[in-house]
Amino acid sequence: MSTQNLPTVSVILPILNEEPYLRDAVRSILSQDYHGKFEIVLAVGPSKDRTQEIAEELQRDDSRVIVVANPTGLTAAGLNAALNSAKGTVIVRVDGHAQIPSNYISIAVELLARTGAVNVGGMMAAVGVTTFEKSVAGAMRSPLGVGASRFHTGGEAGEVDTVYLGVFKKDALHAIGGFDERFTRAQDWELNFRLRENGGTIYFDPRLQVTYRPRSSVRALAKQYFEYGRWRRAVSRRHKGTINYRYLAPPVAFTGFLSSLVMGSLIHSIFFLPAAIYLLFMAAASVVIARSLSQYIYLLAVIPTMHFAWGVGFITSPRNLIPPDSSK
Repeated sequence: MSTQNLPTVSVILPILNEEPYLRDAVRSILSQDYHGKFEIVLAVGPSKDRTQEIAEELQRDDSRVIVVANPTGLTAAGLNAALNSAKGTVIVRVDGHAQIPSNYISIAVELLARTGAVNVGGMMAAVGVTTFEKSVAGAMRSPLGVGASRFHTGGEAGEVDTVYLGVFKKDALHAIGGFDERFTRAQDWELNFRLRENGGTIYFDPRLQVTYRPRSSVRALAKQYFEYGRWRRAVSRRHKGTINYRYLAPPVAFTGFLSSLVMGSLIHSIFFLPAAIYLLFMAAASVVIARSLSQYIYLLAVIPTMHFAWGVGFITSPRNLIPPDSSK
């Protein structure tokens, strides 16, 4: 594809309380080797830190950076606000705490043209700084921690159900009405389902790696995975047929482990066996994933936290989590 034929690209970011990461995220976008025109649209929510000030500084320093308001601070609303202001025909979604390699846009634009997909994406390349974060990153990039999703663990390029973040054809997003703002989480899963339902293809390529910073404490990790499970259940209720056995593994693991403890305590010690097997599996998985003794110790807490928090969120997800669609 010649430089003259390259599409204009809009990189959209929903931003809230991203003071420590925003400059690095924008710097990684401005450093792209893409030879076509591109802009960066920051949809900034009501932050409690200096995010708004930093966003405005970035806008003053480079005319390619545009700041728009996101009064609710919600991710889907911010993505739609940025989408409505975007001038490009290709939309690149990036988060405020993520970083993309210099060839990310170039590869994605080529893939869109070659595959005919409406969304292309790659890996959520978790990279930690502290020992705890490195432990979480290892679990997030291992099938022993999160299952076999290609956007976590890698794999061959090809059609998939969903990808991390994504690079979209803007007309495909407009055709399905953009992001559903009723979803405060799981927007990617839900959006990609509607894109596929509308006849589009989602394409994965492991070369598209987005650096992701994991949560820095057990409490934050548990909250994150609880919300993942809660909203994944909401997607499955909204769109029948979007659930698979991989998503049922965490709730089954949690209920099985809890039942094993209760029945072993009240009926017979033989019922402790399932819980013991799970703990042995966690110990073995931690050995495989860990790169140090301290990481191994953290992983003994990290992996069950990810599994059980996701499972509890899935099980307890209320039916009224998503309000009715007022447009219908």
